[in-house]
Amino acid sequence: MEDNQGILWEVFLQPKAGRPFKHVGSLHAYDKTMAMESARDLYTRRGEGNGIWIVKAEDIVASQPEDEASFFEPANDKVYRHPTFYTMPEGAKNI
Repeated sequence: MEDNQGILWEVFLQPKAGRPFKHVGSLHAYDKTMAMESARDLYTRRGEGNGIWIVKAEDIVASQPEDEASFFEPANDKVYRHPTFYTMPEGAKNI
């Protein structure tokens, strides 16, 4: 059976100007215009958002669970990343 729902899009809403966008859901549409109109109709019916981002799901790149150790653990062998590497100059304020 052929999938004829269109492209899968991820939808992000900005609740108010200056606030971060948050993922609110997904939808299927054949092009970006249809996706934007569908996102507006589905996710902002009651004035929940001030801005909309839509992204093709296939374009999202994510880290993999098996890469956690090498990707997220701090690099302890790089001493310049630790504040103990630096000496505070005398008279320095607000550092």
